[in-house]
Amino acid sequence: MRQKLKYVHRGEIVELADFDPTTTVLNYLRYERALTGTKEGCAEGDCGACTVVLGDLVEGKLRYQAVNACIQFLPTLDGKELITVEDLKSEDGTLHPVQTAMVEANGTQCGFCTPGFVMSMFAEMHTNENTDRRHLNNVLAGNLCRCTGYGPIVEAAAKIATLGAKDQFHDREIVTTALLESLDNEPALHLNWQDRQYFAPKTVDELARFLGEHPDATILAGATDVGLWVTKQHRELKSVVYIGQIDALKTIEEEDGQLIIGAGVTYSDVWDTLTRHYPDFGELIRRIASTQIRNSGTIGGNIANGSPIGDTPPALIVLEATLRLRSKSGHRDAPLEDFFIGYGKQDLRSGEFVEAVLLPLPRKDSRFATYKISKRFDQDISAVCAAFHLTLDSGKVDTIRICYGGMAGTPKRAIAAEQAIIGRKWSEETIEAALTVITEDYQPMTDMRASKQYRMLAAQNLLKKFYIETSAPGIATRIVGEGGLAYA
Repeated sequence: MRQKLKYVHRGEIVELADFDPTTTVLNYLRYERALTGTKEGCAEGDCGACTVVLGDLVEGKLRYQAVNACIQFLPTLDGKELITVEDLKSEDGTLHPVQTAMVEANGTQCGFCTPGFVMSMFAEMHTNENTDRRHLNNVLAGNLCRCTGYGPIVEAAAKIATLGAKDQFHDREIVTTALLESLDNEPALHLNWQDRQYFAPKTVDELARFLGEHPDATILAGATDVGLWVTKQHRELKSVVYIGQIDALKTIEEEDGQLIIGAGVTYSDVWDTLTRHYPDFGELIRRIASTQIRNSGTIGGNIANGSPIGDTPPALIVLEATLRLRSKSGHRDAPLEDFFIGYGKQDLRSGEFVEAVLLPLPRKDSRFATYKISKRFDQDISAVCAAFHLTLDSGKVDTIRICYGGMAGTPKRAIAAEQAIIGRKWSEETIEAALTVITEDYQPMTDMRASKQYRMLAAQNLLKKFYIETSAPGIATRIVGEGGLAYA
């Protein structure tokens, strides 16, 4: 095992040892490297002021992605390239094209959030040349500006996309690729610091063995939840095992009429695939979080943390997804809806972890929809998330599956409402009867996101909305977003 973290910065390999493995990249940059352009605004991955860019190799090609440094643990930089706002200017002090565009568009305003916007635009410059306003709004949705002047910022982003500009990172792409390839051949990282340890296995078997010996270890994927345990709850994590170095958990395969999605696949990597097969699911992925969070967070993590307001489980449950669970003794498959036992409790045995999600491909005779209700339209936690899957036979309901998040201690199907619908004509009368019965399925709570009355009314209205969309498709029920996708 290797005891030193290695990453690329400014064209060189940086090595680090003897540090707290739950140190965030943000705190490391500010307090150890004096790179204070990366700001702390929220410490929970919400505002984007801390945005940095990570480079890695995907099928041999260099990829740049924006992430939130405030919840990214330092050792997850291992094997990657780190880019901060200080790195963008040329050696002679000339501003980077993104910085110049921000200056010329008067997009800087008070300046606090500016570095984060610049880094998001830098990553986009190395990924796309899309000038569509809705696309750029989506790219920058994870960067909040309290001065509220987004117009000039989006103008700067559009200008960069139009120019097709090149920079010094393009010029040294061959060198950077070679450095990252050399790091890829390093053995697995295993850090010990005081009474804590961090392990980043490279194979599923190594992960299974480690969890068999340390069943209480915290499994780390995108840190979009675990990161807050440290930054907000100030927990001390004794043992952390990171799955982000296991290539076998980052695959998406189509086999025997189903998608097999590895537990380490990020939202960004699965987005196009889900959109192609289930457009509503793709839009749900877009609205789950910002670009930075989608680049880090995983569907496997969204399931494994067992939150009753996790957005992917309701959709996966109605689509009859299966979980593949793994331990050192082998694997077992179980229906996803059986995984959630109670609030904060999942069907995970000692040393077991989520290996993959098995999602059936859509049937031609079925209708699927999912809707997300939140205070802020983009990048917000749901008050209610609903999913529906329907098949009809000669106008009568053959099957229907209904599941809500945010209505109970776990994502939960509306069994009574389903039974009130199955076998009956798909009609307004049937739906009205189900709306009454749905109160038997849930006793929602009141919290900071919504009252119990609001949640129940929203759940009932979402079932109505699904009926309207499946029986009267000519009625407009949504607004249109990026790429012509209809927002739920």
